[in-house]
Amino acid sequence: MPRSLAGGDLAVPEMAQPYMKKDDDDEDVEYSPFFGIEKGAVLQEARAFHDPQLDVRRCSQVITKLLYLLNQGETFTKVEATEVFFAVTKLFQSSDAGLRRLVYLMIKELSPSSDEVIIVTSSLMKDMNSKTDMYRANAIRVLCRIIDGTLLTQIERYLKQAIVDKNPVVASAALVSGIHLAQANPETVKRWSNEVQEAVQSRAPLVQFHGLALLHQIRQNDRLAVSKLVSSLTRGSVRSPLAQCLLIRYTSQVMRESSMNTQNGDRPFFDFLESSLRHKAEMVVLEAARKITEMDVTSRELAPAITVLQLYLSSSKPVLRFAAVRTLNKVAMTRPLAVTNCNVDLESLMSDQNRSIATLAITTLLKTGNESSVDRLIKQITNFMSDIADEFKIVVVEAIRSLCLKFPLKYRSMLNFLSNSLREEGGFEYKKAIVDSIVTLISEIPDAKEIGLLHLCEFIEDCEFTYLSSQILHFLGNEGPRTSDPSRYIRYIYNRVILENATVRASAVSTLAKFGALVDTLKPRIFVLLQRCLFDTEDEVRDRATLYLQTLSGEVPIGNDEKDAKDFLFGSFDVPLANLEASLRTYEPSEEPFDISLVSREVRSLPLKEKAAPGKRPPAAAAAAAVAAPAPVSTVDAYQKMLSSIPEFSGFGRLFKSSEPMELTEAETEYAVSVVKHIYDGYIVLQYNCANTIEEQLLEDVTVCVDASDAEEFSEICLKPLASLPYNSPGQVFVAFEKPEGVPAVGKFLNLLKFTVKEVDTTTGEADEDGVEDEYQLEDFEIVSSDYMLRVAVSNFRNAWENMDPESERVDEYGLGVRESLAEAVNAVINILGMQPCEGTEVVPKNARSHTCLLSGVFIGNVKVLVRLSFGLSGPNEVAMKLAVRSDDPEVSDKIHEIVASG
Repeated sequence: MPRSLAGGDLAVPEMAQPYMKKDDDDEDVEYSPFFGIEKGAVLQEARAFHDPQLDVRRCSQVITKLLYLLNQGETFTKVEATEVFFAVTKLFQSSDAGLRRLVYLMIKELSPSSDEVIIVTSSLMKDMNSKTDMYRANAIRVLCRIIDGTLLTQIERYLKQAIVDKNPVVASAALVSGIHLAQANPETVKRWSNEVQEAVQSRAPLVQFHGLALLHQIRQNDRLAVSKLVSSLTRGSVRSPLAQCLLIRYTSQVMRESSMNTQNGDRPFFDFLESSLRHKAEMVVLEAARKITEMDVTSRELAPAITVLQLYLSSSKPVLRFAAVRTLNKVAMTRPLAVTNCNVDLESLMSDQNRSIATLAITTLLKTGNESSVDRLIKQITNFMSDIADEFKIVVVEAIRSLCLKFPLKYRSMLNFLSNSLREEGGFEYKKAIVDSIVTLISEIPDAKEIGLLHLCEFIEDCEFTYLSSQILHFLGNEGPRTSDPSRYIRYIYNRVILENATVRASAVSTLAKFGALVDTLKPRIFVLLQRCLFDTEDEVRDRATLYLQTLSGEVPIGNDEKDAKDFLFGSFDVPLANLEASLRTYEPSEEPFDISLVSREVRSLPLKEKAAPGKRPPAAAAAAAVAAPAPVSTVDAYQKMLSSIPEFSGFGRLFKSSEPMELTEAETEYAVSVVKHIYDGYIVLQYNCANTIEEQLLEDVTVCVDASDAEEFSEICLKPLASLPYNSPGQVFVAFEKPEGVPAVGKFLNLLKFTVKEVDTTTGEADEDGVEDEYQLEDFEIVSSDYMLRVAVSNFRNAWENMDPESERVDEYGLGVRESLAEAVNAVINILGMQPCEGTEVVPKNARSHTCLLSGVFIGNVKVLVRLSFGLSGPNEVAMKLAVRSDDPEVSDKIHEIVASG
């Protein structure tokens, strides 16, 4: 759907497609009045704005068409937008109120440049002081949308007056404009505090709502001021239900930030939330109940909120039933026992006409039900599934998976339900959710492995999705050989070789090879089947069959024993494809073959490039980061080439890792500096990216004095200064340190930028001969343990974990103390270790009480490391963690524990 126009000032038809009458008869098709309109034709019609005698009706129709095009995503060129803008401004001469409102909308949508704004400001300022309230309100909204800070000071007095205007429409428009202006001009809006406070006491509900929102935005960076605001308003001066909902949110925020314990004697804020459960407005009651359920409260304190929500479950209004069941669904994730009293009411909602409500009711019951009720719930859900959309089916499937993990003895009935769901109609996302659920149950419940694998094998015989078929075959190749009777799966796999498309056939060949590698009794049969694949019409299938036949027979020299062959088949491909592609593109043919071991294993995200407006000075951070380097995927290779070309660093060996640029100056400062940490086995090279953002200055003899007194294991061995740093032309200063080889040394570095400043004549570009020595203090930074870890992903964590030596495993438990949430604790540990999250385990479900996170990486010295993190809430926001580490070197496993213990 297109976005709404100007906050609801005017309703414009939005349908671009024809819509049908109820009988769906072709002769009765009705078309939107805007169906098939073209931008060129509408721009021609816009010439009507220039007519000496304006046709109000025609002009209104043309503006409506233009607004429709804009909101459908149609783009106007600079010339077209300018012509339309100047034409629209001529309509200010009309006194028709409806046309004037459309003119306001058009100016807002076009967002004229600063050069063009001056054309309409006088007209808008005149309307802002008009006797017509509709003109005043809309003129304020438009002005605040298009003006800059300079013009804002000129109309500030009028805006302050409008905030306390007797007409609520005008006052509300001024307050909403203040909310938008506060983002770019916070200091100006802060001066309106007295008027905004007066608006908060207004009897008009909408004015009070907008006034409270703006007052909170003004004070949001001052915790004490926000606390005082909430404390004063919770005494009962808020009449607007919307404002009351806002106040409830601000109150819970203050309680969360102050870590207030609701069990002690000082609980005025919680008493306010509890009293809001008895408010006459339903929205206020729901908001209060929702906030209480999100807090860490006792069962006794939670009970009133649950009772209110239970009453709303039987409401005649669908929106109240939906809001109540959705809130209870969230509570059931963390405190299912608190919701069990609502189960009778929830069961009655399973047949609700609104399928969103019914789905939430079912998933809530699945979370709160006991083991004895599982079979009955599954039976009810089976009859229900065919009537809901895929997006709701996915929610049910995920709830079934959670319930099965909770009651593992019920895996048979749940796997049968999931298997039957696979045979029914559904889209890719729905089928993928089912397959993922079955895979999870197989992985977590050992007894479910063989039944689950058979269900997946039956599904791929009719699966129309190539990706799912390949995913199932990959999983079958990893798990099938480890079952009691692996031979039962061979028929299903080979059928894919015969009946499927080339992609699935290739996956099936790889799966057959894995069975042959792990099950000796099946090897002769697998050889015969792979030999048949040699006559396939697809090159990929034939090549894989040839490779695997030679690998299993030992003809391919990939290792010294059978273990190497199995590693070849089951080992994860730990080279990011983007890095491999970049290295292959830069590889120059020579007598030496391409060495994949030299390709960086680090997973790097692509940096976002800031778009600078033409004619404006580039931001300091962007200027400092503007290093002459190739595309981001080959950054490490680029750094390696650049550093090895510098004689002082050519003997340092292979570059292990380069960090992301770290800003050492604040934004919009006269000098911009960032640092990149280059890690070698026995050295550290600090690359300072410098930028001069002052056009009237030239910097010469630029150096960075580094104080490493807090980094005792590092000793400076080389400094490479920068001879000249002109305006807007970045350069680099390098400082190299020696450190103990192979040791993850850490420390703090203090930095001082020194240079000679010479004045530049901007007209001629010539610099003075004499300069002045100057210096600029930079931010400190640290070399930390995560700098010695590469973020390297593995394609199959479980296989990689099992293939690592169990003797290298080190396990210990840690208390992480009070944390804001489980997600915050997970992110903190990931950042400390600097490792790559695997299989999406970095995402913590909302309101989860426990979570497992899988990490992989390569430690300095090219040591592969895998980590299992198990988190749990042991008390009010108290997080406990179990850390299990496996690596190629047991000493590195110990070091990982040391890093966590010291972090």
